[in-house]
Amino acid sequence: MAPQALLPPSPPAEDAGSVSQHVCLRPLQSGNSRVPLKSLVTEALESPEIQASLEFQEQRARATLRERYLRSLLAMVGRQVSFTLHEGVHVTAHFGATDLDVANFYVSQLQTPIGMQAEALLRCSDIIGYTFKL
Repeated sequence: MAPQALLPPSPPAEDAGSVSQHVCLRPLQSGNSRVPLKSLVTEALESPEIQASLEFQEQRARATLRERYLRSLLAMVGRQVSFTLHEGVHVTAHFGATDLDVANFYVSQLQTPIGMQAEALLRCSDIIGYTFKL
């Protein structure tokens, strides 16, 4: 008899929103010999059902992170934002908008170490991080 991985039943409908699903794999005994756990894990992870589930979970996680990021951009509009740029440069500005590709931020009243700029575009590739108060 060929060894098979034991998978838990599908989660109930109320758990459909969970991001992770646990799979329990146990080596099966066949007579006096044991099937190595590593081979069972490899076989299980290569199954199309597990791959589809992992890809779905990854896609769902990416969509959630993207939505949170876009909501944070929306929350920043009109607020004072502190940006950390490369080389440890810190600037503050009032956030206005971003372009469609989220490649640039339009800001006003940009306070830099060398002075104030009425309006500016900050390239997102130059920004390491930003903070703002809600």
